[in-house]
Amino acid sequence: MSRKPDLIVMLTYNDLTVSDALTVFRANKELDVKYWGFKEQGLPLDKMKTLTEEIRLSGKSPVLEVVEYTPEKCLEGAKIAVECGFDVLMGTVYSDEINELCQRNGIKYMPFVGKVSERPSVLEGTVEEMLDEARAYIKKGASGIDLLAYRYTGDCDGLVRRFTEGIDADVCVAGSVDSFQKLDTVKASSVCSFTVGSAFFDRKFGSDFGEQVKAVLKYIEE
Repeated sequence: MSRKPDLIVMLTYNDLTVSDALTVFRANKELDVKYWGFKEQGLPLDKMKTLTEEIRLSGKSPVLEVVEYTPEKCLEGAKIAVECGFDVLMGTVYSDEINELCQRNGIKYMPFVGKVSERPSVLEGTVEEMLDEARAYIKKGASGIDLLAYRYTGDCDGLVRRFTEGIDADVCVAGSVDSFQKLDTVKASSVCSFTVGSAFFDRKFGSDFGEQVKAVLKYIEE
């Protein structure tokens, strides 16, 4: 039996960190969730550092997802991950420079694949192209792939299935996981993790933030 995927709780809405992210985390840090993440936009750097430190001091693992597409902006986001002390950097358009920066600083790097644009992000491209990209990045030492499956303009569920069958590496399904139906696909695949952010703030899984997290964890375990 394959292990259940990890939930990464994103303190974000529409690909921006929510202004009260620290308050939300403090109210829910006792939940049985290891990974807590947010974006490179939405909070000033000093507050990002404070939030990252609180996540770590609570025994959790901080994750940064950078939704940028130019080499300069992607590298800027990666440097934030280093400065704040994140365990995982998700997103960015892959670059050797970012990959090497993460390796030097002990950060797991999970870049985007496909053509990603806009904010909230949109994913385009063929599955074959994305698989080829992923294999190349993994060969260079990337820890895994940030797959924006439910931002895809094509067959989202099919993308998850084909992608996880096609590469031997960690895959995180990120973006717009906002229903139990989508969780069924996540459960049936071999992804290592998935993110939920906006859906919790939109109360897609219930009324209370913490109770929604519990509901998603329970559903994944069933």
